[in-house]
Amino acid sequence: MARIAGVNIPTHKRVEIALTYIHGIGPTTATKLTEQLGIPSERRVQDLTDAEVVQIREAIDNDLTVEGDLRRETAMNIKRLMDLACYRGLRHRKGLPVRGQRTHTNARTRKGKAKPIAGKKK
Repeated sequence: MARIAGVNIPTHKRVEIALTYIHGIGPTTATKLTEQLGIPSERRVQDLTDAEVVQIREAIDNDLTVEGDLRRETAMNIKRLMDLACYRGLRHRKGLPVRGQRTHTNARTRKGKAKPIAGKKK
C-alpha cells in the first residue's frame, strides 16, 4: 500500500483515481500530475515502482497544498471572515448558507434537523 501525503491510497485502483483519495487533489489535478510525471493512465498503484511513488510524493509536496495544510488554510480563511464580522462571516457563525441560497425552505444541511415551533399551525 502506497502512502502519499499521509494517506494510504488504495492499491488496486488506477493511479489517477487513487490520487483523488488525497484531500486537495481532484480528478483534473490527478490527471495533470500523472501526465507531468509520464505515468500511463491505465497503470495501477500496485504496479508502480518505488521510484515512481517517490516522484509522485515529491511532486505533490513541491507543487500542491494538500491534506492538513489545506484544511488549516481553509479553516483560517473562515475564521478570518468571522473575525471581520462581514456578512459571510456572520453566516458562517450562525451556521446558515453563505452564498445566497434560500433558507425559508431547504438549507437543511447547514441549518440541521428541523425544530418544531410550539403553537405554529398553517
